[in-house]
Amino acid sequence: MTEPTACLARVRAGYASYSDIEKKIADLLLEHPEHVIHSSISGLGEQLGVADSTIFRFCKRLGFKGFQAMKIALAAEIVSPLHQIHEEITPDDDVRTVARKVFHASQKALTDTEQLLDETTLEQVVRALIGARRIEIYGAGGSALVAMDAYHKWMRAGLPVFATLDTHIQLMSASQLQAGDVAIVISHSGATMDMLQIAELLKVRGVALIVLTSYAKSPLSRLADHVLYTASDETDYRTEAMASRLAELCLFDALFVNLMRARGQEGQESLQRIRQALEIKRM
Repeated sequence: MTEPTACLARVRAGYASYSDIEKKIADLLLEHPEHVIHSSISGLGEQLGVADSTIFRFCKRLGFKGFQAMKIALAAEIVSPLHQIHEEITPDDDVRTVARKVFHASQKALTDTEQLLDETTLEQVVRALIGARRIEIYGAGGSALVAMDAYHKWMRAGLPVFATLDTHIQLMSASQLQAGDVAIVISHSGATMDMLQIAELLKVRGVALIVLTSYAKSPLSRLADHVLYTASDETDYRTEAMASRLAELCLFDALFVNLMRARGQEGQESLQRIRQALEIKRM
């Protein structure tokens, strides 16, 4: 099994589930990664007031063989403009270089997000969606476009799915859901006010809540029954949300394929009916 490379993304993604002691280690990693790289395990243990074995177990929890392996991955992320993948655009860059850097940032977001995928969570999400009486997908701004893309695809699987761009209609629709329904809320920050209002209403209604976000330490994550994480970096010209949007689209595609596989013949028949219906739109 290969060592993971997305150290900081893994730390952020799991933050909500950490113990108080683990959060002390995580905070140091996130806020002062350069200090961690140049420290020994005993030095960090003394600084944080925790046992060396506690730091070692935390590294193992992140998927690394030990402290040294974690430091190597951490160094690769923050040295030489974030491993020369997360690169800043400079005034001297030509159009081809700018395009290359944008593509590389997107590739890194997808790779890091894939490493954050938890098989157990994915299986639970697929089971919840297959058994849902109704599925609604919510998002605001760029996340709303991701929700509409998922709606467009998932309808083909014959799922009882719905999404809309209007946040007022989203809130009205959420008020009609009940136990047995499943809602998916998309928010890169996990703190979008419109999505928080919807999520709080859904919890009151007893609706199973799945959240797609980049931040485990967020209000939405704390409300969720299941959380799927995306990972992305930010530059002067490219926000985290731009890269995370691609990761969110890919996550929905992965869920779609799993749902189609789970539905078997029913899914294939639904897909064929939609293809036949759309024939009248072609010349």
